[in-house]
Amino acid sequence: MVTIKSKREIELMREAGRIACLAQKEIEKAIKPGISTYELDKIAENVIRANGGIPAEKGYPSGRKGIPDFPGSICASVNDEVIHGIPSKRAILKDGDIVSIDLVAYKNGYHGDCARTYIVGKVPENTKKLVDVTKQAFFEGIKFAKKGYRLGDISNAIGTYVENNGYSVVKEFQGHGIGAQMHEDPGIPNYGKAGRGIRLEPGMTLAIEPMVIMGNDSILELEDGWTIITEDGSLAAHYENTILITEKEPEILTKL
Repeated sequence: MVTIKSKREIELMREAGRIACLAQKEIEKAIKPGISTYELDKIAENVIRANGGIPAEKGYPSGRKGIPDFPGSICASVNDEVIHGIPSKRAILKDGDIVSIDLVAYKNGYHGDCARTYIVGKVPENTKKLVDVTKQAFFEGIKFAKKGYRLGDISNAIGTYVENNGYSVVKEFQGHGIGAQMHEDPGIPNYGKAGRGIRLEPGMTLAIEPMVIMGNDSILELEDGWTIITEDGSLAAHYENTILITEKEPEILTKL
């Protein structure tokens, strides 16, 4: 069931979103060749806790036998890692890499979820284009995140924009509703037909997150049970914000 948030709940989500964005800003400052994704993880955790929040991804249950709960405060996915990369002291960023950081701040019972893909040092133009297209795909999608449109309008706008730029969207993972739970209804694919799905109403809070692959859309899961990589070894990028459907334009909650 899709929940409609009250004014009080929206205020709490704004605060959780603000903290999540603060953590991303500190990570962005720290990104450079030679830093490990473990160090980035600690930066995010410190920012979130210093602002009275909890890093909600830390200890997130796998729900599968033999797969441990997620150990990091962030997901840090480098190059061909699409999502859910585990922070590590051995994962040292180098010039020419890209790294996607997905993090969730939890405070006073509500979540703020956002992801960014960062460029490390200098990268080729086609890599920069992938990152730019992924970010813009989010903004193409939320043109339809308005009262009266349908969920499929967002999905279609994202998928069409990505494919028109020669890239692929991940089909096995998707955006989601968010609030008291990190993952709520509805699921929000990054592809699909316009005019389908539920009609959007003010008070809905959604995590819209294009996940884009430079090559084909085939993915694999690593033995750690978390990390998702591209099957063909091509680069992947990720961009996400928590948004609020209003009476007019959508409000991005994960911003300062």
